[in-house]
Amino acid sequence: MTRPRAVVFASGRKRGGGSGFKKLVEASREDILEADIVAVVSQHQNGGVHERAVLLNIPFILFPRGSHQLPDPYNQIARACHADFCFLSGWTLYVYGIDPRKWINIHPARLPIHGGQGWHGIAVHERVLAAFRSGDVRTTAVSMHFVTPKYDDGEAVFFEQEVEIKEDDDPHTLAARVNEVEHRFQARVSDLVVRGEVGWDGADPRSIRTPAGYIRKRPVTFVDDERLVFPSVVRKGVLFYVTHR
Repeated sequence: MTRPRAVVFASGRKRGGGSGFKKLVEASREDILEADIVAVVSQHQNGGVHERAVLLNIPFILFPRGSHQLPDPYNQIARACHADFCFLSGWTLYVYGIDPRKWINIHPARLPIHGGQGWHGIAVHERVLAAFRSGDVRTTAVSMHFVTPKYDDGEAVFFEQEVEIKEDDDPHTLAARVNEVEHRFQARVSDLVVRGEVGWDGADPRSIRTPAGYIRKRPVTFVDDERLVFPSVVRKGVLFYVTHR
């Protein structure tokens, strides 16, 4: 049976970055994510994402400066790659003109309060820590949502994993903890989307569907639960099940 084809959009940095892309490829090859990663896109020609793409033997597509001003660059790439789904993983440019049923994003904070234009990179964690120290929030989160014309659309969120903030955190220690949680869940939740277990009509957030027992907003305690609680199904001999707390 032919698996769905997916393209990853991962900005990375001029030096480094792209760890989420790497984890998605590894999950695809281990059948944790039932989709083939057929290409990766970055706006940095010889940056960290390109370096990882070479090592992973994944075709690299350069999204050159000014491409985001063209009429339809995202769909052009998706069509050229015959992509069924597109995953944004650390993508920093505005996305438009796409099918919101087939594009998903992961965001390193809670939406909508800690998202929007300019909310990416270390700045996210600096702002979250400022909110924590002023008493406005007690935790942060990893969020996943369908991509719409609205930056980091909080209404289109289908997964949120709460993440602890520690008193002695700085932006870099918090970023590392959030990144670890992203790596733990991104591929597994993306798999639910490519399988059609999580989806929507592309317009009305009330249409977002999830499997029976699926917990959309998960407490911080789930991060330390190695049972990775999702709906009760057996896949590849591994049991995933729901634990209510």
